[in-house]
Amino acid sequence: QLQLVESGGGLVQPGGSLRLSCAASGFTLRYYIIGWFRQAPGKEREGVSCISSSGGSTNYADSVKGRFTISRDNAKNTVYLQMNSLKPEDTAVYYCAVHPYRTSCPSETRPADFGSWGQGTQVTVSS
Repeated sequence: QLQLVESGGGLVQPGGSLRLSCAASGFTLRYYIIGWFRQAPGKEREGVSCISSSGGSTNYADSVKGRFTISRDNAKNTVYLQMNSLKPEDTAVYYCAVHPYRTSCPSETRPADFGSWGQGTQVTVSS
C-alpha cells in the first residue's frame, strides 16, 4: 500500500525557514513524480511544487517561486520542500502526493491528478 508521511512543519516567524519532508513507505518513490500541496483554512487545496521522478525538472506556483525549493533523495525514499522567506500567507497544512503514472511534472500541479495523500503537516507563519 502506497503511503506518504509528511513532517517538518511548525510555527515560524515571518522571514524564517522550514524544511518539510515527505517519506514514502510500501513503495519505491523513485519511479514517481511527487507534488507538494497546501490548504489554508477556508480555501481549496492548491499545488505548490512538483518534482520529476529523476529530480531533473521541477515547477513552482508563482506565489512561492524564488522562496521554496523542492528536492528528492531517492536513496532515502524522501522528497523535501525547503521553504525560505516565509510569509503569513504561507500558513496552511502542507501535503505531498504521488502522480500515478507520469514521470515528468505536468504544466500545472493540480490536486485532482495526484493520489496517495499523506496526513499533512501544519505550517504556521506568525510573529
